[in-house]
Amino acid sequence: MRNPKAPRESIIPQLVLHHLITKRLISSTTASLTLDSDPPDITSTLSSILSHHPNWQKHPSLLKLIPSIYPSHVSSLFTTTPNLSPQTALNFSYWIAQKKPTFKHNVYTYSPLLNNFLIPNGFFAAAAKIRLLFIKSCASVDDARFALDFVRKTKDGRQFKLTVRCYNTLLMSLSRFNMIDDMKSVYLDMLDDMVSPNIYTFNTMVNGYCKMGNVVEAALYVSKILQAGLSPDTFTYTSLILGHCRNKNVDSAYRVFRMMPQKGCRRNEVSYTNLIHGLCEAGRVDEGVKLFKGMGEDDCYPTVRTYTVILCALCGLGRKLEALKLFDEMREKGIEPNVHTYTVIVDCLCKENKLDKARKLFECMMQTGLVPSVVTYNALIDGYCKEGLTESALEILALMEFYNCSPDSRTYNELICGYCKKKNVHKAMALLNKMLERKLYPNLITYNSLIHGQCKAGHLDSAYRLLNLMSENGLVPDQWTYSVLIDTLCKRGKVDEACVVLDSLKDKGIKANEVIYTAVIDGYCKAGKIDTAYSLLERMLAEDCLPNSYTYNALIDGLCKERKVQEAMLLVEKMVKIGVERDVPSYTIFIQEFLREGDFDNAHKALNQMVSSGYKPDLYTYTALVYAYCRYGSLEKAEAVMIKMNEDGVVPDSLAYTFLVDAYGRLGLMTCAFSVLKRMFDADCEPSHHTYAFLIKHLLKEKMTEENCNVGGLDLVSNFTSIENADVWKIMEFDITLELFKKMLEHGCAPNVSTYDKLIIGLCKVTRFGLAERLIDDMSGRGIAPSEDVYNSLLNCYCKLGRFGDAVKLVSSMIEHGHLPQLESCKLLVCGLYDAGNKEKAKSVFCNLLHCGYNDDELAWKILIDGLLKKGHGDWCSELLGILEKNGGQLHPQTYSMLIEGLDGT
Repeated sequence: MRNPKAPRESIIPQLVLHHLITKRLISSTTASLTLDSDPPDITSTLSSILSHHPNWQKHPSLLKLIPSIYPSHVSSLFTTTPNLSPQTALNFSYWIAQKKPTFKHNVYTYSPLLNNFLIPNGFFAAAAKIRLLFIKSCASVDDARFALDFVRKTKDGRQFKLTVRCYNTLLMSLSRFNMIDDMKSVYLDMLDDMVSPNIYTFNTMVNGYCKMGNVVEAALYVSKILQAGLSPDTFTYTSLILGHCRNKNVDSAYRVFRMMPQKGCRRNEVSYTNLIHGLCEAGRVDEGVKLFKGMGEDDCYPTVRTYTVILCALCGLGRKLEALKLFDEMREKGIEPNVHTYTVIVDCLCKENKLDKARKLFECMMQTGLVPSVVTYNALIDGYCKEGLTESALEILALMEFYNCSPDSRTYNELICGYCKKKNVHKAMALLNKMLERKLYPNLITYNSLIHGQCKAGHLDSAYRLLNLMSENGLVPDQWTYSVLIDTLCKRGKVDEACVVLDSLKDKGIKANEVIYTAVIDGYCKAGKIDTAYSLLERMLAEDCLPNSYTYNALIDGLCKERKVQEAMLLVEKMVKIGVERDVPSYTIFIQEFLREGDFDNAHKALNQMVSSGYKPDLYTYTALVYAYCRYGSLEKAEAVMIKMNEDGVVPDSLAYTFLVDAYGRLGLMTCAFSVLKRMFDADCEPSHHTYAFLIKHLLKEKMTEENCNVGGLDLVSNFTSIENADVWKIMEFDITLELFKKMLEHGCAPNVSTYDKLIIGLCKVTRFGLAERLIDDMSGRGIAPSEDVYNSLLNCYCKLGRFGDAVKLVSSMIEHGHLPQLESCKLLVCGLYDAGNKEKAKSVFCNLLHCGYNDDELAWKILIDGLLKKGHGDWCSELLGILEKNGGQLHPQTYSMLIEGLDGT
């Protein structure tokens, strides 16, 4: 996979640019230092200065060294310099923390200071202070365990005993990491040491258990508070509220909340926030909002966490407008959002497809100095990927890595899903390598997305191989995995094979669901095997798998296509009787069938019946009407349908516009046809290759009409209309392309990269590389860079025509410009080069592919197994396998076994 693009300067916060510049300056400075002299040994230098210079604080070498001093150096200093005076060691620990604001001591800097200097030399007062700082510096479970062990080993009942404050600090540190068993052990140590617990001790224990939802144990410590003659306070009751909420018992939490004033305890912001969070978690969001709004009556005011809890709950229920309004209110009141708050709103905006606003808010967050979490980055990446904007998603990934925020499995899963959605499954497969490099292991979601992507791209062999790899890696395929495979087999006309997979599910312990059955039923209906489809419906019912409207619609559509409309209507009645409601697709099937027969009266009756039943026509309903009117030349009515679509908030797609383009062209109204094209451009609706094919076809017809005025010529022109769109690419010439571009410019829709893509790809499909090359030259002359799809179409064309020399040059050019050549074409190229005796060129192409970031398994599947082995070229396959291994390629054991078996068989 090519490296992600660097984030665009126009959209990166100035803070990022500043850091980029700083990073470059640091890199260049470091490089010059390395050239001039060896880097100093920081620990040795520190040891020398502190040991031999009484006024070490002013030593010029030490002052220069400050930016380079890190906790590891201080830890090493205190461990390896036993001759350092205790006072100097203590003073230095304070001094470095003051002089370098970013420096933070940790358990490994404090422990040798205590163990090697302060405790052995009797600096007990200073040691007691450092011990508290040592405990508070714990940043992980491992740190807390280390601190606990250290404190136990160094405590001295006479001279360096543990005070109640020290015990409480230790308990709080353990509580931070939910180390409840260790907390109980420390509490017992405290009693053994005859140190009397105070209210802070008991409250810490209560809170520790409540965080785990263990209210029963927490209650025991509440009783100890009373036994000690103390009174539970706000913190005690607030912890109990949290405990009941964590225990999914919000009503009990509410009782504690109401009881607090009766016990003389003031409810604070945390009390409210805990209960509001509990209510929201229990789905009682409106109660939470009501409590939130009433906080002021108790002289309490929402904190950033309170707002975040409510915002998260509203977004989770889809009440996004309320959430966005509350977010604005929060900022107006001067309450600064934290990372979690921003993340919730960024995610909310992304789900609302307001990606520009989400990006601006993200940048605003960074400019305030907040550091986004992996969840924040993932929200943006997911938003971009769902809209197919994978380049923008890669920008976020690059930004994420720049700020040393490590991507997680979800990051990669979202990118993989985004690539698969755009049919760039080869790029999605390349991300598997990236995941493994980061010690992130693919999960069920990863494999399901990849299998879906391979199926969508028509690579069923690769989909089956992924299914096998998935099982080999200990993952169990689920209903979704098989539904994708079965649906693809059916759509490709392999219904019997799909049925074999369906029959195998029972042995695998997977129950076929309505999605799987519907896919096979639809497959048989499209194959004209209605009786087999009906038998599957009966089998479905026998297995207690209830058919839904999609299942019945597949059968209804099949019956209508077989001209069995009355039977289809009876099926609708049966469907409704068993409780499956008719939906828009159900009505649309009949409307389409009536329109196909030219029966507009019955079509409109069905449409009116649908509307009176409370259903609104959708895109497919309206498009069917547009097509029918265009087919019969009723363009005014077709245009009226387009207007009605927009009024009803239904956005026309390229198909509806294309029908209009063709209809106007057939009538010789080319100005109107190009006006429709302009409407497409204005609506951000990308014309398809069919749209351009129709325009070219009608321009050719117009040209022929002008050139042929005799009777025979006119007959030729009249026959031209019957030419299929696919044949347009075979007969078009460059002058017609120029005429197309001229007309487009006249109508205010200048040819763009998509226009060229559609034309060049169409030409390459019929191997007209000469005209395709002229278009690429014209494209470059207009300052438009060819897309990856264009390059791959041309590459495929070269390979099919055996122009392997041109193909080799094109592959090199693609890689140089950051494009990925498709492996299907590369398979043809490598095999073709070997067949032509160009072994070295074949190896060179393969080596180039190894450095593109392709998934090693897919490279082996496509080039070695599907290419060389299937053609019986075992020796060449073995040669390339050796190159793959020498370059560090790592194949899955199953892929390797396939290769070895294939080589043995050749």
